[in-house]
Amino acid sequence: MATENALIDGALRNWHSNMDRVGRFFRSLSDDDLQKEIAPGKNRLIYIWGHLSATNDRMIPLLGFGERRYPELDLIFISQPDRAVPHNFAGEAMGDMWSQLGDLLWSEFAKLTPAEWLDRHQAASPEDFEREPHRNRYTILLGRTTHLAYHLGQAILVKR
Repeated sequence: MATENALIDGALRNWHSNMDRVGRFFRSLSDDDLQKEIAPGKNRLIYIWGHLSATNDRMIPLLGFGERRYPELDLIFISQPDRAVPHNFAGEAMGDMWSQLGDLLWSEFAKLTPAEWLDRHQAASPEDFEREPHRNRYTILLGRTTHLAYHLGQAILVKR
């Protein structure tokens, strides 16, 4: 069990580190900075932060932690491209959501045992999970950590 604990601990630390880095980066920006595009004609920084927040919110039911807190984010930051749906999210509001979602996920993560990390996530049926045991909570954590790092890399290029 020590190996499983070490792998899960490393993945959790990596997720937490990326969450902190994303939060610090976006909170350091002004509302005007958040309107900057990552490249001409591409997503704005506020959209990327909203997209990451919506993705974190989607993890709550996916991992079996309860109901989403901000389902309205999907229409703005997941199912539509930037600027397709008008919104008035600013840095402070997005920062509050970011912190609340991060704190909630972190507290729920801490409750899971190594065996529970290897249980199926809620988007996989029991039958699918039997055929594809990699469709588990741990894999979701790894994928979402990579997703955070990818978009942070995009965002950092704007500041340079």
